[in-house]
Amino acid sequence: MNNSNPVFVLGGSTLNGLDWVAIAAYFGVLLCVVWWVVAKRKDTAADYFLAGRNLSWWVIGASIFASNIGSEHIVGLAGSGAKDGVALAHYELHAWCLLVLAWVFVPFYARSLVFTMPEFLERRFSTQSRYLLSISSLLTFIVSKIAVGIFAGGVVFGALLPELQVNIGPIHLDSFWVGSILVIVLTGLYTMLGGMRAVAYNDTVQVVVLICGSLLLTVYGLVKLGGWGELRSICGSEMFNLWKPLVPAGTIATWAPVKELDGGGNIVRQAWYFNNNYPWLGMAICAPVIGLWYWCTDQYIVQRALGAPNEKVARQGSIFAAFLKLFPVYLFIIPGLICFALAKSGKIPALTEALSHPDGAQSAFPLLVQHLLPAGLRGIVVAGLLSALMGSLAGVFNACSTLFTVDIYEKLRPKASQHEIVRMGRIATGVMVAIAMAWIPVVKGAHGLYNYLQSVQGYLAPPIFVVFFFGVFWKRLNAAGCLWAMIIGFIVGVFRMAVDTPCTLNPDFHYSEGSFFWIVTNINFQYFSILITIISAVVMIVFSYLTPAPDEAQIRNLTFATTTAEHRSSSRASWGAGEVFASCVVMACILFAYLYFTG
Repeated sequence: MNNSNPVFVLGGSTLNGLDWVAIAAYFGVLLCVVWWVVAKRKDTAADYFLAGRNLSWWVIGASIFASNIGSEHIVGLAGSGAKDGVALAHYELHAWCLLVLAWVFVPFYARSLVFTMPEFLERRFSTQSRYLLSISSLLTFIVSKIAVGIFAGGVVFGALLPELQVNIGPIHLDSFWVGSILVIVLTGLYTMLGGMRAVAYNDTVQVVVLICGSLLLTVYGLVKLGGWGELRSICGSEMFNLWKPLVPAGTIATWAPVKELDGGGNIVRQAWYFNNNYPWLGMAICAPVIGLWYWCTDQYIVQRALGAPNEKVARQGSIFAAFLKLFPVYLFIIPGLICFALAKSGKIPALTEALSHPDGAQSAFPLLVQHLLPAGLRGIVVAGLLSALMGSLAGVFNACSTLFTVDIYEKLRPKASQHEIVRMGRIATGVMVAIAMAWIPVVKGAHGLYNYLQSVQGYLAPPIFVVFFFGVFWKRLNAAGCLWAMIIGFIVGVFRMAVDTPCTLNPDFHYSEGSFFWIVTNINFQYFSILITIISAVVMIVFSYLTPAPDEAQIRNLTFATTTAEHRSSSRASWGAGEVFASCVVMACILFAYLYFTG
């Protein structure tokens, strides 16, 4: 055999001919959507980056949701459910953060007609702040969203097609790398061709398929297991408790500010300790900070709302996304619990074998698809699964190209034509993908996909959260305060990432116990994130009050205190009883989940 030609080997898959027909039909539909979008496109920045600002509320809501439920949810969240129970449902119950976007930030964004979040920050503070946020956002996208999305594509292919191989001369690629590369190529093509419109409309199609498919997976799993009561019985109260699993028994480090003994002589776990991933105090303080940053100020999410024709549609789309955001608890965490229960009961030996490995839980969702669903339906859900991974990546590709092109390239080339701007957006997408590929080994070595994502966001999000929220609520804060808060906050966050990286790449690497780096890397990432938030807030306030107050004319309509009566009246006219009722329903559903999942 001539080794200079690629050799494909496919085996070990339970997908049959009917499944492949269903997958081909599904992607055929998506191809038609892309074709339709490309035929309608205009070679302008507004059309490529914001779909011409004419997205409907249901498209905005579906696209926000679909962008969020990419790799870290389908692969990581189901895996977390199989490993830790409902603990990480805290992050999924952050649907209320989307209500903050709808009611607090949408009016500011709609009035300013900005393309990007850094552009809004420039209007509120300074051009330097815009550049800094653009660069830090690109860094965040590369090391979290893009790299994690590519990695998750490899995990899905590895679980569904374990013996898929490609040999090109001396280069051997297993199913993980084949899957990662295929996801990149397919996603990059339709993102570059269709821009934001292709991303949004493909997201809408995939949401319907993924919700229906995941619901059927849950039903089939419960039937196989013997019902909801059997699931609760096998998993136990620990895995059905939103709070108790966050302080698991076991590793409390030698170092701790306070140690107490219970009646049996055992150490009572405190809120401040080392080596536990999700302490309750961290979830109560840090998780909302990350959630508000992500849902209200992250270009990746907010870009959909910016594509609305007016404030009313943007608000309705955000509220619809909040409602959809309630689904992942039941679509991904519960199937993860079902996978754990089926493995523990021994009803599906393949699941028992998979979960016996340290990282086996990460394959919980695709393994359930493989072993529970009938032919045809299995193919549709696999297609929706892959499409969701691609949709998440497509959204971040488009956000990256928007940030680089609008906030950096267009500033350096102010006379660039619309065609040149769009072309540079496509080039930027390719460069970001290449950089992210180099970061995959770090993600692969992390202790859990979802854990990695939350820790990286916890290090980089706090200064952005501070400058946006303090900026719209506190008119006295100025450009100097914003700039130094971001600089110092990002330096501390990147420092922690740099200290963690050797441990992530090599599980056998350890800093000397008691050393400075050992202390830094052993502080729970959520507590460290809270520390960064406090530092950023203090720096912003101190530097603002040491320098002159901002010009009120410059910040008119960019803070609550400087919003004119005319714009307040216009904003009030854009909503009615329907939006209020829908928001109350979302809050009631969140409250119900917190009351039910208490062990």
